[in-house]
Amino acid sequence: MIFPHDFFPEADFASVGDFFELNEPVWQAIAKLKERLASFIQPNISGVPLAEPLPKTYILFEGELIPAKEAHINFGDATKEKLRVEMANRVLAGASVLCAGAVFFDSFIEIGRGVLVEPGALIKGPTCIGDFSEVRQGAYIRGSTYVGERCVVGHTTEIKNSIMLNNAKAGHFAYLGDSILGNNVNLGAGTKLANLKLKGNTIKIRIGEEIVDTGLRKLGAILGDQVQTGCNSVTNPGTLIAPHSLILPNTTAGPGYFPGKSLIK
Repeated sequence: MIFPHDFFPEADFASVGDFFELNEPVWQAIAKLKERLASFIQPNISGVPLAEPLPKTYILFEGELIPAKEAHINFGDATKEKLRVEMANRVLAGASVLCAGAVFFDSFIEIGRGVLVEPGALIKGPTCIGDFSEVRQGAYIRGSTYVGERCVVGHTTEIKNSIMLNNAKAGHFAYLGDSILGNNVNLGAGTKLANLKLKGNTIKIRIGEEIVDTGLRKLGAILGDQVQTGCNSVTNPGTLIAPHSLILPNTTAGPGYFPGKSLIK
């Protein structure tokens, strides 16, 4: 009950296997995330100004950064492949848009196809943003982060050393520290995934009658596929929630392990 396939049965481990070893506890993906990201990220924003707001909007298309001055952009929902870029009467299928006012602190960042990075977002590397995802205004990606396909890192959402699998959404006022969101997880507005105990000691997790020491000082929440959290919910450091579970609004969950289809209130 503590292995990756227990939490992410919808995952294609052939594509996300860089993060998970199927025979080790799921939290080891957090412990090894930075080094694993470094092994496969292919940076592709070389050429944009770094550590300052972009002075203009750029189009990223087929590995080339193009100033968007002559482009027509339809800012539709990127997660539904509605972001549309036209230039010289040609549709640039799969083009990504890096809006003026976004900040890239370093170049160790990979942006996928059809991605929208809105004004005011700040991204540090190493970070990988998957195809057709949105990084919205005011989002803060602090590095060592993997965002899968069709994900949302929303307004004033902060994320660091974390994984978002496909279709995971943290749309509004969220904090994700040293955490994993499974496929189709949705965080209600104001959800906070706390990652550090007040005393700063290593995080231990009760699983049934056993208490397991993760050996990690920082570990947030691991939310299995299809988990949903209500608005203003909080998880304690070391909270593991198996698939198809719900956390009701204004609820503090964990620490510990919750089986699949739990209703946490």
